[in-house]
Amino acid sequence: MSDPGASYPILPGHTSGGRLERVLRSGRFAVTAELNPPDSADPEDTFERALVLSRVCDAINATDASGANCHMSSVGICALLTRAGYSLVMQISCRDRNRIAIQGDVLGAAAMGVSNVLCLTGDGVEAGDQPGAKAVFDLDSISLLETIRCMRDESRFLSGRAITSPPRVFLGAAANPFAPPFDFRPLRLAKKVAAGAQFIQTQYCYDVARLKDYMKAVRDLGLDERCYVLVGVGPLASARAARWIGTNVPGVHIPESTIARLEGAADQKAEGKRICIELIQQIREISGVAGVHVMAYRQEHLVSEIILESGVLEKRRPGYSEKNPTQGA
Repeated sequence: MSDPGASYPILPGHTSGGRLERVLRSGRFAVTAELNPPDSADPEDTFERALVLSRVCDAINATDASGANCHMSSVGICALLTRAGYSLVMQISCRDRNRIAIQGDVLGAAAMGVSNVLCLTGDGVEAGDQPGAKAVFDLDSISLLETIRCMRDESRFLSGRAITSPPRVFLGAAANPFAPPFDFRPLRLAKKVAAGAQFIQTQYCYDVARLKDYMKAVRDLGLDERCYVLVGVGPLASARAARWIGTNVPGVHIPESTIARLEGAADQKAEGKRICIELIQQIREISGVAGVHVMAYRQEHLVSEIILESGVLEKRRPGYSEKNPTQGA
């Protein structure tokens, strides 16, 4: 079998051979998106969703039981898609596995061609549809970052035992600029960067003014020179959905002006799409922002339309083709 099409020789100063790291280090505005895994064992269900996203993204996030709900595993998705030449961000949640299992998954993923790992503490099991499950939380996001950095840079497990061929990965973490206390959020980011985070994907942004304040603090701490910040965005289906999200999803603030705009629209879903496109265009202009992370649950075609219509891929070739998955790198 040939090497995964999304991997390249590791350049000086890079920690992976992945497309995402190359795009970010080159100064291009990066685009990532989430593939919401199927409740299915049919690989075609995964391939169909991935193909839509891969044409417009520098990397696709393989989520790890997000919201504490069971779906096809992140490792399983990565196993399928790296063989087909896609660039993946493997998400790892500390909720479900201990450090022994996680370190093994990291080695296995790297062997398959995964170049990017996003380290998450994970939602509590009470948030999902199996609240009686036993949570693990042997590590948290910061100790997970430290663990994988140790594996990569020192070629050893946490036990001290040597790794003969370390995982060459680009390390990421999550951030939530929109959850109080706001002054703490840049300091929390600094801890993750110190632990090894090289790129950040944020919670949904609907409040550009708050994001600007956050990014000013990030720049003041010099963190924009030590990591790449990709801001999370996503379309709102309706004013009712926006109110529900603002009330029930921690750290998501949706301004009343945005909700009023949705309420006044003849087609609220189309208006939600337009708002998302405008957000991407505004976010792109904020100093220190390196890209966007587009999320819309099981709406891959809508995500693709939003990215293309936002104009962020202008002057760049589209991402992949089936015949040449490295096109546009």
